[in-house]
Amino acid sequence: MIRPKRKIKDPDRKPRKGVYILPNALTLCGMFLGFYAIISAINGKFIHSAWAIILANIFDGLDGLVARLTKTTTRFGIELDSLSDLVSFGIAPAILIYKWGLSDFGRVGFAIAFLFVACGALRLARFNIQVGFTKSFKGLPIPGAATMLAAIVIFCQEILNFVPHRDLIFPVITFILSLLMVSNLKFHGLKEIDFREKKPFWILLFFMLILIFIVIHPNFAIFILVSVYVFSGIIENIIILIKKRKQKTEVEDEKNKDI
Repeated sequence: MIRPKRKIKDPDRKPRKGVYILPNALTLCGMFLGFYAIISAINGKFIHSAWAIILANIFDGLDGLVARLTKTTTRFGIELDSLSDLVSFGIAPAILIYKWGLSDFGRVGFAIAFLFVACGALRLARFNIQVGFTKSFKGLPIPGAATMLAAIVIFCQEILNFVPHRDLIFPVITFILSLLMVSNLKFHGLKEIDFREKKPFWILLFFMLILIFIVIHPNFAIFILVSVYVFSGIIENIIILIKKRKQKTEVEDEKNKDI
């Protein structure tokens, strides 16, 4: 039997040049909003900065969705997306929360703001080496942590008319969000939903109600939605931990009975 000849790869062959424009352009739009958020925070325009961070979520979701639908996911795109996320959801919210609520604490506030950036970078690095293994997230996603900080700024200023002055709650919240990003807690993501499959009708109705809520009262809606996401993830992990301990106790009890 004559075996077909294998193609021998030329080691000197250069990879194909060029990048996919659409997903990478969307990623750069998200990075631009992050840059705008940084400049706005430095200039004292905290609400503009917070909304820029929240809007960057749209482009962060779109670039990945477009890349998957058009099958244009590349290593270059993944790396660019991570750099964009670090700017938009790491550095921008850290500067925003530092200028808005942490600067009064001096070096402690500075350190906590940097902790948020560092934990965000570690979260992104860990995510990059876990791509493809699971659809859920290990640790709070950096866009979720950034949106939580931005929503707090908007909620306090626009709803409560509150201006922070050495309020301990804000460094505590920033510290907890930083640790949640590098924790082993499981958080859900949109990748777990298969949009090609048929779903119950009430899901579409629920989506419409959320959309109407955001349109009518965006300042309040964003704060509620992101709070529900963060706290539901924490509560779910607590329930899982309790169930595991209960099962472990039952197994040990069964072993003791056998003895």
